[in-house]
Amino acid sequence: MLCELHISNLALIENLSLNFANGLSVLTGETGAGKSIILQAIHLLSGGKGSSSWVRSGAESTAIEALFEVSGDHEQVVEKLKEQGFDTEGTIIIKRILSQNGRSRFYINGSPATAKITGELAEDLFSVASQHDHQQLLSSRYHLDFIDAVGGLWPQRLAFAGQYDRWQSQKNEFENLRKKEMEKEQRKDFLSFQVREIIDARLVPDEDGKLAMEKQRLKSAGDLNRLGRKSYSLLYDASDPMAQVRKNLGQMAEFDATVAPLSEEIAGLTYQLEEKMMALRDYLDSIPDNPQDLDAVMARLDVLQQLKRKYGPELSDVITHGSNAARELEELEALDVRLETLEKELKKIEKELLQAAGTLSRARRQTAATLAETIRGELHSLCLERAIFQITFAEDEPSLSALGRTGADKPVFMFSANPGEPVKPIAQIASGGELSRLLLALKCMLARKDQVETVIFDEVDTGISGKAAESVARKIKELASHHQVICITHLAQIASCAHDHYRVSKHVSNDRTHTDIVRLDEPEKVMELAGMLDGDSVTPQTLAYVTELINRNQ
Repeated sequence: MLCELHISNLALIENLSLNFANGLSVLTGETGAGKSIILQAIHLLSGGKGSSSWVRSGAESTAIEALFEVSGDHEQVVEKLKEQGFDTEGTIIIKRILSQNGRSRFYINGSPATAKITGELAEDLFSVASQHDHQQLLSSRYHLDFIDAVGGLWPQRLAFAGQYDRWQSQKNEFENLRKKEMEKEQRKDFLSFQVREIIDARLVPDEDGKLAMEKQRLKSAGDLNRLGRKSYSLLYDASDPMAQVRKNLGQMAEFDATVAPLSEEIAGLTYQLEEKMMALRDYLDSIPDNPQDLDAVMARLDVLQQLKRKYGPELSDVITHGSNAARELEELEALDVRLETLEKELKKIEKELLQAAGTLSRARRQTAATLAETIRGELHSLCLERAIFQITFAEDEPSLSALGRTGADKPVFMFSANPGEPVKPIAQIASGGELSRLLLALKCMLARKDQVETVIFDEVDTGISGKAAESVARKIKELASHHQVICITHLAQIASCAHDHYRVSKHVSNDRTHTDIVRLDEPEKVMELAGMLDGDSVTPQTLAYVTELINRNQ
């Protein structure tokens, strides 16, 4: 049950705190006074999208906070919260802050929460019926939602959606393989050519880089030979003096032991010089002098460059492409077997899917029959005694061509308010007042089914008056006997049933417009209802009628 609602800096509301009791609470006021702002606050608390334009001018953010009490019959809500890691002791506080930059923050019992979790929690705590629901009622695609909600079929519907997605995935794979089968021979020839071309090239990783270095070496063979031999000659000429130096220092070390380390070090250097001379000589002997070697390297580089242009850009990409093409070639060879296996699996899945669709469809038709009968009874109590309400389905048996993620069913709500007139889709014939009463009947059923404690009605009295208004008032009063009901209304008949009556008004103070909401006492309630009936021309007769109306409905 919604106990407290606190709003700050939302549109025309600067600061507002409301306390709600059980039973029926109504909000009345002139058009434009700000009643819709209360619905905006509820919308924001339920995780709905908000706009930075809703933040009151001059404020940095909007804050909405609501306190709910959860009775023992709704302990599953508390358990859900505990599973999500939120502490609660029978009370739930939902808070949302909407900033000027459009960002939102959600809190549940003081702990940060996500919009998704907050929205799911709000669905368990309250239900809202607004003028927007009238449009949903006119659209046949929402009729299936009503049936599944009343019949408790959403878990079955979601399970079917998952089964349908798996079938679609399997079907897409089968279609792709069948397309490959049609192009198989052409594809095999193409892949075989690529694989053979890459295999025949006998590629070695990084071969192109090594060949580029070899190409440079071969092109520079003359300069390498000239410079190398000149360097060898210089080293050779220096070898005899160095050998003499080594010999001399060796003799010096015999006379003076302190020279021995220097003698050994220089001796080591002379030996290293001789080794490097031999290494240089070997290098000079390895320098190629055959022009055909360069031609061979250039030809090999051309082969590699052609392959990289086809399958590259790098040589490693060419090698990878060859491996992938070979693997695809193997798959094509086994395509017939895979296609046959997949076709059998697909037929099995399709059979199971049709069975699941049939089971879901039968459950929906059974629910629809019960729903239609119940709605007819509800409509009779709402001054539509001779109204006919039916739910029709497009197909008798599900077929694969008619399947979607929601199943094969496309129910349509059919209606006739007048005797002798054929039933037609409600979008074609229902008036505003008839839609209001039909929506009220559906919402009352859903409220009992969903076990939400709080039901909020936003001007569901559209298009009704007189006797119809009194019947709607009785229905809302009946619902308020076992639910908390909050109703925004323009009808005195509904307002007269309220346990708590709030007036919404706006005024200008310090050149700023403010919306206020105050709880009315009994005399104020009488005057408010009289004003709703006669405006500024309230007469003693109006006051007497209002007093009688309140006494009768209380």
